[in-house]
This record gives sequence, structure tokens and C-alpha cells, in this order.
Amino acid sequence: MRKRARQAVTMAMAGTTLVAGAATAAHASVIPQAPSSTPLTRTAPAASPAASPGTTRPIPTDLAGLGAAFNAALRTAYAEMKKAASMPSGVSTATSFWDAETASGKPMRYRTVASPYWPLGTKVRITYKGKSAIGVVEDFGPAEWAVAQHDIPAIVDLSEKMMADLTGVASNTVHVRFQVLKWGKGGVYRHSGTGYHLATGRR
Repeated sequence: MRKRARQAVTMAMAGTTLVAGAATAAHASVIPQAPSSTPLTRTAPAASPAASPGTTRPIPTDLAGLGAAFNAALRTAYAEMKKAASMPSGVSTATSFWDAETASGKPMRYRTVASPYWPLGTKVRITYKGKSAIGVVEDFGPAEWAVAQHDIPAIVDLSEKMMADLTGVASNTVHVRFQVLKWGKGGVYRHSGTGYHLATGRR
């Protein structure tokens, strides 16, 4: 009887030991591990691809030079505008003509115009109802009587081809707007007469 009791106690103690060991093992499995002494290394970000040449414009460094160039361009434009404003312009009567020869010795052509007051070689813009043509003074005329017989002096004579292009009629007499663009260096037919002040911009 006592022998059986001792066996039972021994078996109970063995079971307790097993349970305790299992608990210890389980507890050990959840204990956090100590941090590793190996130093951490940070991975460098991947380098962005280099920009291909020519995709960006270089930033100008010589701003003073750019400013000087810009100011010079403005001065030139202003001088040209001032010069153009000082050139004769206005409204006149225009007649038309066609001669085999011109006072300049050049053959008659589309852009040939004549004037008694503008030097040969003078370049002038003629505008009729919004349509323009540029002519060159290559002949003299009209005559004084022809200039004076119109309500506005006829200070310019257009080639028949230019007149036909502007008005649709080759032999015609119309009011046009004129703008002297550049003075010629040739001779002048008359220095006074009807329409002289209109042609030269004098008041």
C-alpha cells in the first residue's frame, strides 16, 4: 500500500517537472532577441539618369550684354520710326501713263512711277482702297497743267500696269494715299509749282 502511494507521488512530481519545463521553453520562445551588434548599412538611392545633351537651354550669364543689345535694337527701331514719320505722306490724285522710254534710262515696268518733285530713284508706297504697291520714281511728270487741273494735285503718275493692279483700270485717275519710303539720289524735274508742298511734306 505504501509502495503504491510512493509511486503515485513520484509520477505526479515527474508530470509537474514536465509541465514546468514546457512552460519554460514556451516562455523562452517569446523572449525578444537582443539587437545584433552588426552595424546597419543604408542603401544609397539610385542615381537619376543624366539629362541628354540639348534638352535644356543654357541660362545666359551675360545679362549686361543682353541688356545693351536690346537697348541698341530699341534705339535703332525708334530712329527708323522717327525717320519714317518725317517722310512726306498724304493723299493725292494719281494718273497713269506708259512710255517707251523713261527719264532714268530704265525700261518702263510695273513699278515705274513719275513725279515732278521727287528725285529719280525715290521709293514710294501707293495705296488705293487698302491695296498697296511700291513704286520707284523713274520718270518726270505730270506736267504743271495736268497737276493743277485736279481737286487734289496730281503729284504722281503710275505705270498703267500698277494702276490696273490697284484699281482694275489701266488708264485711270483716282485719289490715292502715298508714303515716301526712301529718297532717291537722281535729278528733280521741278522745285516749285502746284502740289510741291504736298509732295515734299512742307507746310
